[in-house]
Amino acid sequence: MASSGKKTKGRQKIEMKVIEKEDDKLITFSKRRSGIYKKISEITTLCGTDILFICFSPAGKLYSFGHPSVESVANRFLNNNILPSDDNTHLLVEAYRKEKINEIIRYYNEVIGKLDATKGKQKILAQQASGSETNLWWEAPIEQLNLQELEELESRYTKHLNELYNTRSKKIAASINPNEDSL
Repeated sequence: MASSGKKTKGRQKIEMKVIEKEDDKLITFSKRRSGIYKKISEITTLCGTDILFICFSPAGKLYSFGHPSVESVANRFLNNNILPSDDNTHLLVEAYRKEKINEIIRYYNEVIGKLDATKGKQKILAQQASGSETNLWWEAPIEQLNLQELEELESRYTKHLNELYNTRSKKIAASINPNEDSL
């Protein structure tokens, strides 16, 4: 008999306190460093900000992240947040970057719109395929159909009517001559 209880504690909140063991500090730093970079990158992308992040690992190794670059943000900070007026290249690169981000956002929104439309169509098709009696082909709203759809509907009606006549004729013939085998 299998036990129904959990075997692990699952994801739990870690208490904020200084880690005592040096190996544990190094491991925690290496695991969380990429998460910090990811969050900084998200802020830069979402808000269009220039960011500089500098830290030292527990082992004393320097790690830095800057957008658009560590040097440009550090120079702006050291020069009292003044943008260099003669650096046209930086302005062109920044304008190009912002335009590319806007283009990607537009494309993303377009794809999301198409995905939502596809999901809507999928939902409608699933409802129709679920056997709902309200969407039978012979109960189609004739006034809303175009010429091609009307011709297809007429063809279906004619085929169905011919099958009805043939089946009825066979049953009448079978009732008149019950000894003959029907096909």
